[in-house]
Amino acid sequence: MIGANIEKIQQETGHKVKLIAVSKTKPESLILEAYEAGQRIFGENKVQELVSKYENLPKDIEWHLIGHLQTNKVKYIAPFVSMIHSIDSYKLLEVTNKEAHKNNRIINVLLQIYIAKEETKFGLSEAEAIELIEQKQTANLQNIQICGVMGMATNTENKEIIKNEFLSLKSIHESLKSSFFKNDENFKEISMGMSGDYGIAADCGSTMIRVGSLIFGGR
Repeated sequence: MIGANIEKIQQETGHKVKLIAVSKTKPESLILEAYEAGQRIFGENKVQELVSKYENLPKDIEWHLIGHLQTNKVKYIAPFVSMIHSIDSYKLLEVTNKEAHKNNRIINVLLQIYIAKEETKFGLSEAEAIELIEQKQTANLQNIQICGVMGMATNTENKEIIKNEFLSLKSIHESLKSSFFKNDENFKEISMGMSGDYGIAADCGSTMIRVGSLIFGGR
């Protein structure tokens, strides 16, 4: 069942978008079922749960931290995390760089951009993202690789609103790319789209979708 769900999503997006299976709150048995179906990238939003699953599950899994991250929790995931999607302050970037350095690693990160019409979402404005990138360049943080941007659309049935928000994130990505990352082939990721709107996201240029309930079923 899980394998069939994964295949359906990949067929719908033409296999051109990376599928992150959002495994938060899901038991390890279901993650293993997805793993056995060939899925290797999983997303968690709580550090404690991520660390526990990392310790217990196959070591070739690529773990992505997709939820809000507190600076005092970075040290727990720095030894192994593949990508952090939720960099929303320079302080968090600095701490991630410090912990990556301690572990002799370069950690891939995405800048979380605020694109929704909701007060509850975290993220940077485009101006704040530019300021953060300029600070990083000045400070010479060697153990961080900024690979792109992440955003969450408004939770609404209105597909036009969702589409416009995704297109705005694509536009911000293109603007940052041309201003700061023109010759950096790593700056290529746009993480947008979840279970309810991944089709729209893929059409708007998403390179990574974060899908949980459509793979594993509801809570």
